[in-house]
Amino acid sequence: MIVRWWITALQLTELFVSSLVHLVYGFYIFSTAVAGDLSQALSDCFYKNNVEVSLKSEDSKENLTSTKDLPPIVLVHGIFGFGKGRLGGLSYFAGAEKKDDRVLVPDLGSLTSLYDRARELFYYLKGGQVDYGEEHSKACGHSQFGRIYEQGQYPEWDEDHPIHFVGHSAGAQVVRVLQQMLADKAFKGYENTCENWVLSVTALSGAFNGTTRTYFDGMNPEDGKSLRPVSLLQLCRIGVIIYDWFDIPWLKSYYNFGFDHFNISWRKIGIWGLIDCLLGNAGPFASGDWILPDLTLQGSIKLNSHLHTFPNTYYFSYATKRTSKVMGITVPSGILGIHPLLFIRILQMSLWRHPPDVPPPYKGYRDEDWWDNDGALNTISMTHPRFPVEHPSQLVVKDSDCQPFLPGIWYYKIVEGDHILFIVNRERAGVQFDLIYDSIFERCRKHAFRKNPTMPNHII
Repeated sequence: MIVRWWITALQLTELFVSSLVHLVYGFYIFSTAVAGDLSQALSDCFYKNNVEVSLKSEDSKENLTSTKDLPPIVLVHGIFGFGKGRLGGLSYFAGAEKKDDRVLVPDLGSLTSLYDRARELFYYLKGGQVDYGEEHSKACGHSQFGRIYEQGQYPEWDEDHPIHFVGHSAGAQVVRVLQQMLADKAFKGYENTCENWVLSVTALSGAFNGTTRTYFDGMNPEDGKSLRPVSLLQLCRIGVIIYDWFDIPWLKSYYNFGFDHFNISWRKIGIWGLIDCLLGNAGPFASGDWILPDLTLQGSIKLNSHLHTFPNTYYFSYATKRTSKVMGITVPSGILGIHPLLFIRILQMSLWRHPPDVPPPYKGYRDEDWWDNDGALNTISMTHPRFPVEHPSQLVVKDSDCQPFLPGIWYYKIVEGDHILFIVNRERAGVQFDLIYDSIFERCRKHAFRKNPTMPNHII
C-alpha cells in the first residue's frame, strides 16, 4: 500500500512539473510574439523612414520573373506549430524561410488531425474553401467546409508545376497524407491530381511511425485512442476546449488550435455545449479527429498501411537523437544541450517498456529499438516509414556519396539534437541550423528535379 502511494505521488509530481514547464514555455513564446509586435509597432511609429525607395529596375523585374518560375518550397509545421501570420512576426522555422526567394509557410491546425491538415494544405495552395469531405465530416461531427482562401498561394500547382515540401515532426506525415490524397484523386472538382504534384519531401524529425511519448503524455497504450483520466493531455484537452469556447478574436488571431470547423464557440453551443465537450461527449477529442491518435504507434501503423512512397518523388529525412549508450544503458546525452521542455521526456522515453498485458503493436517489436529519442519522437520513427511495411531507404553520411539522388528512396541522416533544435530559436542550433537548411534548399534547387518519369525497381 505504501509503495502504491509513493508511485502515485511521483506520478502526480511528474505531471505537475511537466504541466508547469509546458505552461511557462507556452507563455514565453506567446509573450515574445506580443513583445515583438509591440516593438515593431513603436519602431514604425517613431522611426518611420520618410524616404521611399523605388526598386523597379530591369534587374529587379528579371529577378521577380525568375523567382516566379521556381517551384515553391513549402515549410509545414508540426504539432502546436504555426505558420506565417500567427504569433506576430515570430517564425516557427526560425527564419529559415528567408534563405530562398520562393518559400511558403502555411498556417495549419496545430492540433487537428493529419487528415484535416492535409485538406487545409491543399486549399491553401490551390485556393477556394476547405472541403473536409462529406463522409469524414459526418463521421467526426464537424462542418464539411472550413476556411476560405480567396487566392491560392500556388494556383497553377499540377504535375507540370510540382512542389517541394519540407515538414517538421507531424508536418512531414501531413505531406505524405496529402500526396496520397493527390494520388487517390480525393479532392472534389480536381480529377486531374496525382502523386507527381509532389516533387520532393524533406522531413525534419518526421513523425512517420508514431512515438512512445504519446503514452507518457496520456494516451492509453491499450487502444492508442483514449486518454487516461489524469494526464498532461487531459489538462491540454480541457484548456483547448475552454480557449476555443471563449473564442476571443484578437487572441485567436495570434494563436489558433485549428478547431473552428467543430464550432465550439460559445456563440454556437452555449454553456451546455461546453459542458458536453468537457465531459467528452462532443468535439474533436470525443470523435478522435485530432493529432494525438495519429501519433501513437497504433495510429501511425494504421495510417501507414495505405500511404505509399512514390517512384517519381524524391524523399529525404533528418532523424534527431539526444541519447547515448553508457555501459549498454540508453541515457540522455548530456543536460545543458537539451531543452528543459524535453529533458524529462527524453529520460522517460529511454526507459520505455511496452505494457506486458497489451499485445505488441507489430510483429517483431522490441522495446530497445524505441529507446533512442529526441524528447518528442523515437529515432527509429524518424528515419523513414517502417511499419507495417518498410519502405526503400538508405543511410546517408555524405550527400556526395549518394549523388545523383534517385526518386522513390528515403535518404536519411542521423543528427545529434533534440526535437526543437531547428525551429523557433535559431541560436540554439548554431552553425548546424545553416548547414541543414542550406543543404535542403540547395538540394531542392540543384539535385531534386524531374526530367522524365523514373521507375526505380531496386533498393539501395
